[in-house]
Amino acid sequence: MGKITGFMEFDRITEAYDPASERLKNYKEFTIPLEKKGLKEQGARCMDCGVPFCTSGCPLGNLIPDFNDNVYKGKWKEAAKILHATNNFPEFTGRLCPAPCEEACVLGINEDPVTIENIEKNIVEIAFEEGWIVAHSPTQRTNKKVAIIGSGPSGLAAAQQLNRAGHSVTVFERDAKVGGLLRYGIPDFKLEKSIIDRRIEILEEEGITFKTNTNVGVSLSVETIKAEFDAVLLCNGATERRSIPIKGSHLKGVHQAMDFLKLNNEYVDKQTPFEAIISAKDKHVIVIGGGDTGSDCIGTSNRHGAASVTNFEILDKPTLGRPANQPWPYWPMKLKTTSSHKEGVERFWSISTKEFLGDKEGNLKGLVTVEVEWNFKKGERPQLKEIPNTEKKWKCDLVLLALGFTGPEKTLVDQFVLDTDGRSNIKATIANYKTSAPGIFAAGDARRGQSLIVWAISEGRQAAHHIDAFLMGSSQLPLKDGNDLPRI
Repeated sequence: MGKITGFMEFDRITEAYDPASERLKNYKEFTIPLEKKGLKEQGARCMDCGVPFCTSGCPLGNLIPDFNDNVYKGKWKEAAKILHATNNFPEFTGRLCPAPCEEACVLGINEDPVTIENIEKNIVEIAFEEGWIVAHSPTQRTNKKVAIIGSGPSGLAAAQQLNRAGHSVTVFERDAKVGGLLRYGIPDFKLEKSIIDRRIEILEEEGITFKTNTNVGVSLSVETIKAEFDAVLLCNGATERRSIPIKGSHLKGVHQAMDFLKLNNEYVDKQTPFEAIISAKDKHVIVIGGGDTGSDCIGTSNRHGAASVTNFEILDKPTLGRPANQPWPYWPMKLKTTSSHKEGVERFWSISTKEFLGDKEGNLKGLVTVEVEWNFKKGERPQLKEIPNTEKKWKCDLVLLALGFTGPEKTLVDQFVLDTDGRSNIKATIANYKTSAPGIFAAGDARRGQSLIVWAISEGRQAAHHIDAFLMGSSQLPLKDGNDLPRI
């Protein structure tokens, strides 16, 4: 441990942001990085606990005290090796992860936790700047071929791991570019797409084949996939969007959030003209759904130049601090105010949409809401109750439904003839990630349901280990313990 008293000497400091008035003018990332001295001080705050709950709180099992200590000592290359031992893509998690590791930080019991996520991001950025992250192709190839369907974080992580084991890996992506939700669901102001591209270049150099504009089950048959590959991993995500089955949901102006975000990302990437996207310019926008996707819609709408942005959430307003029933080190459901919220939005909780209102031409003109309350009884599901005499009309031209997802699309499920679980996800146990069909595996959101990017990477890594063992009889690919330290 480099600085025994570091947690008492240094306060928690995070990256600053460009002013909202400036960052709303473009779609670029707007964080202002700390200098190395400041990062070393933040690393010094790590207490090197006897039991590092941060590591167990991280779905990847990142060796957090180890890389924090090396950051404090200025050993950035060693820190990068340790970080990459458990995480294939820390440049993604360092920007997008909600950091369950920080909520599990022992220092966080009575002080501000260590800035683990920001340290992680800066480790990998310094490693890229120094040229330490380069392609490493396997020294030997097996005669086994693996198909991965879906190029999101779980598919990419599995691809790199299986390629390291010497297998020939082909990743199939139905969209025009690789990245899945990272590319088409996350706005550039949170993750500029050049960050994805530089990593994909390395994966290609390592020998992974990417086939875009290839929709397995539609433009390419599953029979062809099964005939040409020794194993198949489904990382096709949970992309069935939840809707609101109420009057007026067909009106022009009611859109799914992911349609809105995908088109805007294609516009920023110069794949689609602005005239072809769902524009919020000069419109009164209501975003229904208070999660990260809703927040992304708010930030994007403000960059379009929306006349107003309002956000509805059906759940009660969370508390500012950790709820009593969610003690440390568990993940707490606290009030989250993102950078997008700070750019301009009016937020409402405990509110449910009853009806969308339109004109004779079928254009959205407003909606009706009612306030609700939740009744909680031990051992029972919470009951939602409308509060009488609380109906209200709202003016709006654009509604974005950010209500989450109900599971994977059925095309591959039906054509591979796969069992599903009670939540419509592909049924595959965590013991081996095998589905009900021989040689077919599943990982990520397709298997566990809508979740975090850090969980997707973890699932891809775990699945890769079990696919390698299926193909070869055993596997030396690391599991969550991260004891092996592969090259960056």
